[in-house]
Amino acid sequence: MKEYKLVQPKLGFKNRIQNFENLLNQYAREGWVVKDIGVNWSSVVFERDKNR
Repeated sequence: MKEYKLVQPKLGFKNRIQNFENLLNQYAREGWVVKDIGVNWSSVVFERDKNR
């Protein structure tokens, strides 16, 4: 079974790309995989196995 997480990142104006990369890496360490990234990085949908 899968579980999903929707995140609306608050990246700020400075270091926007680095902040986005850090956010993705943080969730990857927790076992989340990116399924979709919204227009202008407005939202990110993550997926992972619920029974890990």
